[in-house]
Amino acid sequence: MRISKEHKILIVGLGLIGGSYAQGLSRKGYQVGAIDISQSSIDFALANKYISSGQAEVNKDYVSNFDVIVFALYPSKMIEWIEQYQSLIKENAILTDVSGVKGSNVYKIQSILRSDLEFIAAHPMAGREVYGVENANANIFKGANYIVVPTKNNSEEAVELCKSIGEELEFKNISTLSVEEHDEMIGFLSQLTHCIAVTLMTSKKSEHLAEYTGDSFRDLTRIAKINENMWCELFLSNKDELIKQMEAFEKEFDKLKTAIKEDDEQTIKEMMVTSTQRRKIFDK
Repeated sequence: MRISKEHKILIVGLGLIGGSYAQGLSRKGYQVGAIDISQSSIDFALANKYISSGQAEVNKDYVSNFDVIVFALYPSKMIEWIEQYQSLIKENAILTDVSGVKGSNVYKIQSILRSDLEFIAAHPMAGREVYGVENANANIFKGANYIVVPTKNNSEEAVELCKSIGEELEFKNISTLSVEEHDEMIGFLSQLTHCIAVTLMTSKKSEHLAEYTGDSFRDLTRIAKINENMWCELFLSNKDELIKQMEAFEKEFDKLKTAIKEDDEQTIKEMMVTSTQRRKIFDK
């Protein structure tokens, strides 16, 4: 079952990603509504035609109109919302999300959900170092990766519908991972890299760094402009996997440090050759 123009789509949370979903799906002709605690965010999205309707409060007359609900909330807030308001959701609706972690919420949501509803997790691997619906831009999805994260409780119909949302938003690669595979992957590719960027920025204090730096430092620390509330929750929600990835990184970093300390040119060059070969894959 693919997403169709017959499906009415509700976005819960009009931040950067939720706003970009709304913008992209509305451009494709879908009827999109939104709920956000900020009336100004609703007003902005309405004025810019990202949504055709929106509310800053949750009520049954509104929520029950929608066939598909996309949660663009922090994981803990998503669980709270579903616990509190799932009774208002239309029968047989499909729920999905954009959350950066899965193990801490997918099984929980599926265990508390009404039997006629289905939650199928997804993760758009796209973003910017800005926040809020006023910075929404559906073009961030073009050429990006999109991951669907089903469990044994998901139907093929829901998985296909979730994939088709990614297609409509023009993601380049659409993959399927288990909850555990997803959190291992995200611990390395996303969370570890943010940890490294943050540590780079906090390891040396200088008011004049910007006057000296070249592109290498700028590129490495682009993601250091970070939403501390969201990323702290993501780190702690996936902390066991993230710590494993940090320890693996520390091991390789110590290997390079030892090689430099001992003038071990062979090891240094071998690591650089491996690094170059693996990085080339990303340029294809």
